[in-house]
Amino acid sequence: MITALFYPIKLAKSYRQSIAYIPSLLALGYFLVGLAAVVPEDGLFPLPVELEFAHFTDTETRRTLLSTLITGMVSLMVFSFSMVMSVLSQAGGNFSHKLVFGLVTKRHHQWVLGHYLGTILYVLMLLMMPGSEDSPGLWRSLHAYLAAVMVMHCLALFVYFIHKASQSVQVNSVAASLHQATSHALHHLQARQQAARYTHLPQPPSLSVRHQVIASNQTGTIQRADVEKLAELACHKDAVIHFNVAIGDFVLEGYPLLHVEAPHQLDDTWTQEVLAQIVHGQAESISDSHVHGLTQLMEIAVKALSPGVNDPGTAQLCINQLTDLLRQRLGVTPCNALLDEQNSVRVIWPTEEFSALLYRLFTPMIHYGKRDLSIGLSLLEALKKLSLFAGITQRESIQQQAERVIEMLNQAAQHHLDREYINGKLNGGEHRLRLPASLPTAPCHGA
Repeated sequence: MITALFYPIKLAKSYRQSIAYIPSLLALGYFLVGLAAVVPEDGLFPLPVELEFAHFTDTETRRTLLSTLITGMVSLMVFSFSMVMSVLSQAGGNFSHKLVFGLVTKRHHQWVLGHYLGTILYVLMLLMMPGSEDSPGLWRSLHAYLAAVMVMHCLALFVYFIHKASQSVQVNSVAASLHQATSHALHHLQARQQAARYTHLPQPPSLSVRHQVIASNQTGTIQRADVEKLAELACHKDAVIHFNVAIGDFVLEGYPLLHVEAPHQLDDTWTQEVLAQIVHGQAESISDSHVHGLTQLMEIAVKALSPGVNDPGTAQLCINQLTDLLRQRLGVTPCNALLDEQNSVRVIWPTEEFSALLYRLFTPMIHYGKRDLSIGLSLLEALKKLSLFAGITQRESIQQQAERVIEMLNQAAQHHLDREYINGKLNGGEHRLRLPASLPTAPCHGA
């Protein structure tokens, strides 16, 4: 029963998160206004005599006005979105391609699209209005003027739309947007830590020999899981559910997704209800996993360091944003287990350690920026700042990355002026790392 109800709920959530959600609601509103214009011939309420000056003397004049308005609206919409797609295609060459769809599906873009479509629908309804009278009534005449007002409103939205579309592909705006979304996800994670039922197990219990496996019923990225509902289902079976992958990982249909420790054999109904609490998708959701926001910033930095783009300034901006987000991540120990009311563990899921996350973010930037001294110094400065907020264990992983960066700088700095400049920067500023006073005498060889 729960599974049958979950499918329409899942469809409703997918619709609400799609690009068609806001435009369809706005179009429905315009459709209702259009019905109010065409269904009652004499109007919904009596109109004052003072408005008689707005009455069209013949039907043809009104239809000509409406035809002109809808022609202009169609041309305006085609021009707006063809220009936006051109801008976004250029942005795809500078940023990670997975960001392009996120830019075009922003809420303010959807509002503009909804007003465009609604206005066209409203004018179409007025044009298709039945009636053969020589002169339309005052009610329908006023709605023709309302259509003109709607078109003028869309002209104002056109200016706003062009401004927001051009601003949204600027590197500062993209980086700031990713930083804000990732920071919000980290704050949400930190708030969840305050709940008594969520906890962090330094050493999660190992699986028993007789555990049961639940395979994934879909292919895609695990965007979220309702762990509280999973804990409730586990209580019914006196079971413990172990996730085999982390939230945000990609899985294939048939992949062993969950390991369940239960005293009895699991039935198909319970298994389907468990799988129904796990949401798959094709896109990376930053709101559900802050790691996606961090990796997308890293990907922008790597793309900026490619020979085709060659924009180290963008890479340095992303490094600065990553430094702040990693500083926030140092203050959070992600929970990896959920307890029931009796403080028994019911759901366990893997989380990424800070050392692994640091390796995943810094290794590509070190590799692609190994010939750029400014990038190497920016990475070293980021690690020095992070060391001030790290504990002993975390600081050791930062130390290892700093040694890799110094090796990278030593290989790239061939001129004595470069080496003298780097030597002056190695121990500058506040930090808690063990850094050499200068680069080795001879450049290192090897990776």
